[in-house]
Amino acid sequence: MLKNKKLEQNKQEDSSSLLGRSLFTGFVGGIVASLFGIFMYYFNFIEVSATSYVIRPWTTAAWTNTWLGDLVTSVLIGLLSIFVALIYYGALKKLNSIWVGIVYGILLWVIVFLILEPIFPNVPSVMEMELTSIISSLCLYILYGTFIGYSISFDYYDSVKLSQEKEDEEVSN
Repeated sequence: MLKNKKLEQNKQEDSSSLLGRSLFTGFVGGIVASLFGIFMYYFNFIEVSATSYVIRPWTTAAWTNTWLGDLVTSVLIGLLSIFVALIYYGALKKLNSIWVGIVYGILLWVIVFLILEPIFPNVPSVMEMELTSIISSLCLYILYGTFIGYSISFDYYDSVKLSQEKEDEEVSN
């Protein structure tokens, strides 16, 4: 009875720490992806900066065109990315395949560039963008989705495997 209670407590602790690591993965993934997006914007791989999506729909202040705007944008995207990671954690964590992350990244791109496009008045539609910009942003979202998805799925399966090993060890003792 005591062993079963301890095993159940370990599973709850593993689950909550897995969720925390997943949310942290989302935050870091969002910041890294936004920094790559800023880099791609400055070197003209994409024609619209992330600031145009995150900050400029609500303010047109001069600071949004400076490094401070980029910094605030990166932090905000990191925070939004926690929500994206939470969705992946809740719905897709058990699917341990790199392809799921790739499809998740493509789905996120479709949501931002096609579905939510009317929300962003400063951003041209996909039909008005250059092909280089479309491909570059799609690749960035694919990398982002792959990072989020595969990191969370790998961590989940690693936790399940470790939990199973602990369970087998305790049963054999």
